[in-house]
Amino acid sequence: MKIALVTGTSTGIGLETAVLAEQAGYTVVATMRDTGKAGPLRERLPGVDVRQLDVTDPDSVADCVEAVIAEYGRLDALINNAGAGHVGTIELESVDDVRDVMEVNFFGVVQVTKAALPHLRASQGCLITVTSVGGVVGQPFNEAYCAAKFAVEGWMESLAPVVGRLGVAVSVIEPGAVATEFVANVRADRDIEALVAGAGVYRPVIGAYLDRTAKSFSAAQSARECAEVVVAALTADAPRFRYQSSEWAAGFTGVKLADADGSAVQDLTTSWLAE
Repeated sequence: MKIALVTGTSTGIGLETAVLAEQAGYTVVATMRDTGKAGPLRERLPGVDVRQLDVTDPDSVADCVEAVIAEYGRLDALINNAGAGHVGTIELESVDDVRDVMEVNFFGVVQVTKAALPHLRASQGCLITVTSVGGVVGQPFNEAYCAAKFAVEGWMESLAPVVGRLGVAVSVIEPGAVATEFVANVRADRDIEALVAGAGVYRPVIGAYLDRTAKSFSAAQSARECAEVVVAALTADAPRFRYQSSEWAAGFTGVKLADADGSAVQDLTTSWLAE
């Protein structure tokens, strides 16, 4: 029996990943900040093990991972999916706003990964993190969000050869626009209409950006399609470091990444650790 812990499973990519991972033969521990939102997941996976986990709360993280090990005795995969979007630019928000975005999207990943790594080493398991094309290409009015996702990608790219020498496979998944509640959550995070109204000299450009974004999400990839890529990495015999979740995402990140699957960088940095 293989155990996979997935964060952020109440909706979207996390929910679909939990379903597909169970279908692939894993026993899934589906975590979310508010377990009162577990209804849609339980409809798809009756009897699924749902646990409370707030990635920004160190005690919540430690308690959850310890409870999983106490019950199952092992952890074979961690899928970091929990995160939150954010729209803004630094003159129109506070530094604390930026810190909050980093806390959820970067330090949350760090905390859960740190708690899980000893158990992933023991099982020779895998560590998968859903990042974003915004972790490769910086995008207007996504300064804080892209900074957090860049940080996740840099951290994982640096960690991968280290824990890879100890048997843990590390992968990042880079979605583009995905048809989930992500956009609604961005709007909940900030009153977008109020942001535009108070944008001053930025108002014309933020309006253009929001119009363009609305059009891109009208042709978004489904959450299930993205989850299929996550589970492909989960079940691969030799998972690569970097996966884009669609042809569009591959083309977009390819503008910046000639090394689209991350293998050249991984080969280079892994060679630095040869005995």
